[in-house]
Amino acid sequence: MPTHSLNDNQPIARVMVAGTGVLGAQIAFQCAFSGIDVVAYDVDTACLDRANARFDALGRVYAADLGASREQIEATLARIEGNTDLGSAVAGTGLVIEAIPEDLAIKQSFYRSLSAVAPADTIFASNSSTLVPSQFAMFTDRPERVLSLHFAHEVWKNNIAEIMGHPGTDPAVFAHMVQFAHRIGMVPLPLRKEQPGYLLNTMLVPMLIAALSLLVNEVADMQTIDKAWMIAKADRIGPFGILDGIGMTTVYNVTRALAERTGDSTHRRIAEYVKTHFIDTGYIGESVGRGFYRYPDPEFLNPTFVAA
Repeated sequence: MPTHSLNDNQPIARVMVAGTGVLGAQIAFQCAFSGIDVVAYDVDTACLDRANARFDALGRVYAADLGASREQIEATLARIEGNTDLGSAVAGTGLVIEAIPEDLAIKQSFYRSLSAVAPADTIFASNSSTLVPSQFAMFTDRPERVLSLHFAHEVWKNNIAEIMGHPGTDPAVFAHMVQFAHRIGMVPLPLRKEQPGYLLNTMLVPMLIAALSLLVNEVADMQTIDKAWMIAKADRIGPFGILDGIGMTTVYNVTRALAERTGDSTHRRIAEYVKTHFIDTGYIGESVGRGFYRYPDPEFLNPTFVAA
């Protein structure tokens, strides 16, 4: 029987977000915007410098999209501190939200290291897009306090948090994460069992893979594929714009894993295409100003795009 800590009934005052890429930075900023102290942890100062630039940009976005005041943005930024030392970063935290690369070996190594230095009551929550918590819970010293807390890109607008435990997750920890999601302005979406891809990506990834398949099989170019989606679904963004937002590192890891798991030749060609055209060139998406499209003014946002 899992043992319940008194801390499971107390609001989490301090969070460590591990990984400060596109979504990690968004999660950290959203937590801080909601009044929670945040430690943004990454492996080196260069990563943290890029994170600080992302936080500044998010401040402008929150002001434009949510009407946040200058005082709110300044207070949010003041609640975020960067740290490259895992032990000091996790000290005093009630929750770690892991948003590191979508690679099982990397995550397993991280959780082993984290377990050695984290406070005993700290909850470990993964933002993994495709992996499930039972795949890395065994590499921690607290499997009953391990689960997934998955966010969507542009968390301030697409404010869902998918909460997924594994068979050994303490129900009190699961309930605590539902409360936490509410607290940071998310709509909690609890899952009853483990599901690779959760709810959103189980529906979204097949569409994105289909779009990539159409491209690598030379059925149509990316603009035509995006127009088909945007016009028919009355959507402001098509699959290749979505892929740019997700980032090509994640896209590559997911498609490579699909290719390895299924042996499907199209999945393998997609992974090779993404590696050659994006990973190897550094054009990894919106975060660096170039992926399928160029940013900050991608072609698909031009009002004439769907009419051309």
